[in-house]
Amino acid sequence: MGKRITSQKRGRGSPTYRAPSFRYVGAARHKGLTEREKKGCVRGQVRDLLHCPGHYAPLMVITYEDGETVITVAPLGVRVGDHVESGFDARPMTGSTLPLINIPEGTPICNVENQPGDGGRFVRSSGLAARIEAKSADKVIVNMPSKMKKEFRPLCRAMIGIVAGGGRPEKPLVKAGNNYHKKRARNKLYPRVCGLSMNALDHPFGGSRSSKKGKVTIAPRNAPPGRRVGLIRPRRSGRRRGR
Repeated sequence: MGKRITSQKRGRGSPTYRAPSFRYVGAARHKGLTEREKKGCVRGQVRDLLHCPGHYAPLMVITYEDGETVITVAPLGVRVGDHVESGFDARPMTGSTLPLINIPEGTPICNVENQPGDGGRFVRSSGLAARIEAKSADKVIVNMPSKMKKEFRPLCRAMIGIVAGGGRPEKPLVKAGNNYHKKRARNKLYPRVCGLSMNALDHPFGGSRSSKKGKVTIAPRNAPPGRRVGLIRPRRSGRRRGR
């Protein structure tokens, strides 16, 4: 009788493996680009700092002059009540959002857009920052936190500053239980073990003989989709005789 292995259960999307997105505060993004921002800038005020289990970095709530309220990644040093700007003519101060072409070289930036207007895709985790290395008429070269140099379009926007929450990975977990609760906040599968260590209902390699490490890892040739968990079955095996 067949059984669903763990990878198949996760792909089904049941509540057991589904991220608890109903507890998330919201999507962290830049302010929507308006005609006023293209001609100048819009001022806003930081109303609150939030913790979201779906983000490693703290979030901040900004209310702008035109009435739009935005939730975005909080840079280091921003406080409740601070004023920030968004637009092509915004001042390059911590928390402001402006195009890469208008940001001075060497300035630390975060929440960089991949395409103009997408709200931010890169450098969003706690403690990270990128820096503009060179600019030209048709591209801007940014030195990413991974030391890789990536090219962006000049009108892609970014936020000035370093993402808050740095030093988060430096705190030791001490015991496996703390790591369990950390993964549980996002419904991540933990612990991750090999198939031989699982029960029979979780993996074809599991069972009472899990201590035996010599089980064959080649699935049957007529196995159904999703059954193959090891090597691809060869056309034949053994020595060729009689030639």
